[in-house]
Amino acid sequence: MYMIDVVFPVLNEAEAIPWVLGSLPPGFRAIVVDNGSTDGSAKVAAEYGAMVIHEPLRGFGAACFAGLAGARTDVVAFMDCDGSLDPGELPLVTGPIENRHADLVIGTRRAQAGAWPLHARVANRALAHIVRARTGLCLDDLGPMRAARRDSLLHLELVDRRFGWPLEMILKASLAQWRITSAVVSYRPRVGRSKVTGTLRGTAFTIADMMKTLQRA
Repeated sequence: MYMIDVVFPVLNEAEAIPWVLGSLPPGFRAIVVDNGSTDGSAKVAAEYGAMVIHEPLRGFGAACFAGLAGARTDVVAFMDCDGSLDPGELPLVTGPIENRHADLVIGTRRAQAGAWPLHARVANRALAHIVRARTGLCLDDLGPMRAARRDSLLHLELVDRRFGWPLEMILKASLAQWRITSAVVSYRPRVGRSKVTGTLRGTAFTIADMMKTLQRA
């Protein structure tokens, strides 16, 4: 019986999926949300035992929300499916939730050489600084590996469907006085080129989405 559903937003990650899904620890089930892939990602994910959800609305937040809605376990985790994060480290972020020591755990990435382009690293640090100033939270990273309770996340009523989703989650959880903490996770070079942090244009769009989220907050 699965204890924790793990939501993987996916857009053309067929090459990375076998290793990622094959590395899931016992007790975790993969929910792969295909966000319009053209490389057969959904088929590969299904072959590796994942529950596959098709989300036609493009956007990181749209894919994450579809996965959250489709999850059925009390605790739900999220992570990228590009091979940059190690599924074997999921217990680091889910454990404090299961033990009720925290309400939201964010994976703070410790990058290997070449894993994180300089422009993306600088942008992430700047956003983390803004979040610390606004919330008082001791967060160094707004990382994509994270975990919380499904019902609690739904009650936050997150509305962003683009790249502001991770930031909106933290801001609303802070306003709701959740216990928010972090856990150090490894971060390696991803498989293939990133559609977000791999380009200045993608990073700029991500920053724009997050700044809009900050303005709404």
